[in-house]
Amino acid sequence: MSSLPGKERILVVDDSSATLEVIQRNLAAEGYQVFTAPGVAEAIEILKGTELDLVITDLKMPKVSGLDLVRHIGENFKDTEVMMITGYPSVEGAVEAVKTGAEEFLPKPFTDAELLSAVGRVLDKVRLSKFGDATANQPIPVYKGLIGTSEAINKVAIAIGKASSTSATALITGESGTGKELAARAIHYGSTRSSSPFVPVNCGGIPEGLLESELFGHVKGAFTGATESRAGFFHTADGGTIFLDEISEMSLSMQVKLLRVLQDKQICMVGSDRRREVDVRILAATNKGLYDLVEKGLFREDLFYRLNVITISIPPLRERGDDIILLAHHFAARFAAESGRPPLRFSDKALQSLRSYNWPGNVRELENVIQRLVVMTDGDIIEVPDLPELCRFSALRKTDFTRTLAEVEVEYISNVLAEVNGNKTRAAEILGIDRKTLREKLKKVE
Repeated sequence: MSSLPGKERILVVDDSSATLEVIQRNLAAEGYQVFTAPGVAEAIEILKGTELDLVITDLKMPKVSGLDLVRHIGENFKDTEVMMITGYPSVEGAVEAVKTGAEEFLPKPFTDAELLSAVGRVLDKVRLSKFGDATANQPIPVYKGLIGTSEAINKVAIAIGKASSTSATALITGESGTGKELAARAIHYGSTRSSSPFVPVNCGGIPEGLLESELFGHVKGAFTGATESRAGFFHTADGGTIFLDEISEMSLSMQVKLLRVLQDKQICMVGSDRRREVDVRILAATNKGLYDLVEKGLFREDLFYRLNVITISIPPLRERGDDIILLAHHFAARFAAESGRPPLRFSDKALQSLRSYNWPGNVRELENVIQRLVVMTDGDIIEVPDLPELCRFSALRKTDFTRTLAEVEVEYISNVLAEVNGNKTRAAEILGIDRKTLREKLKKVE
């Protein structure tokens, strides 16, 4: 999702004309459409006739406070977010603002960078919400099993299309759980070999002593326990494609034998001297840097170059932006159908948390999380508290290196308190401090 400002409409409400002028100038310079109001009454009139993405309001104003405006917006304008600014910052004030419905709480005085950063975070949420609403009930874009519209996954789709048009060996790289086998299948089923077998082999999951027999087969009596001849994976894949996953786990001696197959297009069953020609396309995958292993003497350089004719790099999920939302909807619909229950929806905040989480386990981790949510969630809407704890609390705030440590601490404490509805005992547990320490921290910022 792009965080660049577009033509979002922002209303700034403050009884200080100087503050209105400064904020309007800064936001307008970034390309936003800016409206201003000196009080709540005037702001409500503007809201009646103008569709707004964000309202930035002062907390303390004459007659009607900013909190009342926040409540009014929450009750009447579901697609408008609110950011609170105030010259009287406190943790309790931040908690009240967040609980009332403000997405951000920015204490005065703030720098231009702090203002634009906060506005960017809120509008990212607005864009995310609109994207989630637009995709929840729409067909999910799928390209040969790949789901997504991000630039990163589009590059993969283009590379798969090119790889499918040739029989050249290809090396697929990427972190665990990114979908390397899915990409290999897409290459195979998009090629002229699609009517022939696709045989996946996990090289790291087969004991070293058995890998040669599993790949090339063996004749009766070749070793203890070989009571009959058996074909190997290369025999099975003849005419089609063999996918060698975790190729980096293959021993140097097995690498020599695989290299010979690549060179001669022939295999020899264990215990036999007779060679047999095979027509098999080899696709390999790794989550490690093969060239680094080559330099360390752990992977043969000649085999590396044989495999690396075409390279396709699968991006980690954290770099795929809104694809996370598309995948979440896809998995939710699939697992709900398998469970025989109605489709589940995600709240905006739940989508925001999923979108912001780092996903170290990539698509596989997301799939497992959504499956668990479908099984464990009682209602029809998945809310933030339904998410695993890592997803909830890692997404409280994007990193902003312009803030002081004290500001970060105040903001984090206020977010945690808001998340637990002001329960100080629970907040202290999450923060890893006792209630007394929490009380002292609250006093310092009041």
